[in-house]
Amino acid sequence: MKEESLLAETKQLLRRFNLRARKRLGQRFLIDGDVLQRILSAAELTADDIVLEVGPGLGILTRELAQRARRVIAIELDDKLANFLKQELVSFPNVMIINEDILKIEPATLLARPERYKVVANLPYYITSPVLRHFLEATLKPDLMVVMVQKEVAEAIVAGPGKRSLLSISVQFYGRPTIIGKVPANSFYPAPEVDSAILRIDLYPKPAVAVDDTEGFFGTVRAGFASPRKQLANSLAQGLGWPKADVLSVLAEASIAPQRRAETLTLEEWAQLRQAYAQWQKKKVLC
Repeated sequence: MKEESLLAETKQLLRRFNLRARKRLGQRFLIDGDVLQRILSAAELTADDIVLEVGPGLGILTRELAQRARRVIAIELDDKLANFLKQELVSFPNVMIINEDILKIEPATLLARPERYKVVANLPYYITSPVLRHFLEATLKPDLMVVMVQKEVAEAIVAGPGKRSLLSISVQFYGRPTIIGKVPANSFYPAPEVDSAILRIDLYPKPAVAVDDTEGFFGTVRAGFASPRKQLANSLAQGLGWPKADVLSVLAEASIAPQRRAETLTLEEWAQLRQAYAQWQKKKVLC
C-alpha cells in the first residue's frame, strides 16, 4: 500500500468519524506501507500466534495482524478510537478491542489461559519505557516484541558497553534487542519532530545473567547510574548512601575498578557487583 493511499485513507477516516490525533496521548498514525510490511515481517507471524497490540489507532496495522494471526487483542486508551475500532473491525472475529490503559493490565489477564504471545505496537513516545518494562517484567512475558519507538531510544536500547544506560540494561537483561530499520518522520500523520525505528526484542527463556534477587539487581544498577558521568565509586556511594570506603571494598570484591563509569559495565559485571553488594550487606548485619 503506497504512502499516498494510506495518508488519504487516514485523513478520510478521521473526517468521516470526527476523530483527531490527540497530542496528549502522543498519537500518530502510520501512513507508510513499506514500513507496515517491515513490521509484519519482523513479527514473523503464523496462523497460531496470539498478538497483543498496544495503541492500534485507526486499525491499519490491526487489520494486517488479524489476517495473519490466530487472535489479536488490541488495547486502546482513547475512548473514541476504541469505539471506532469496534465498529470498523467487526468483520474480524479474531480481533478483540480492549478500551483500557495497558499499564494497568497484567498481560496474563488478557489471555484465556497462560499462552505464548507476541507484542506488536506503534508506541507513543511518552510511554515507550513504561510499556517495555511492563511486558519485560510481567509474570507472563511475550516471546517477541516488535515495536515502533523513537530512533534515539532504539539506539540507546541496543547500545553495548561504553554507551549503556539504565534503559539498555533493563531491556538486555530480559532479551536481545535489534533495530530492524529506521523510519523517517514523514511516515506518520501527523509527522513527529523526530525519526523513529522498528525495534525487535527476542526474549530469553530466562534472564541473560543469573541473579538471586532481580529487584535488588536493578536497585544496584540504578544506584550505579545515579550520577552516570561520575566514576562508579562516587556514583554508587551517592546512589546507595554508603561511605565511599565501603563502596570501594564492594568494587574490589567484584573485581571492578572504581574509576570506571556505569556505562562501561557488562551485564555479567553488574551481576558480580550485585552479588558482592549483597554479601557485603550480610557482613554489615552480622557485625
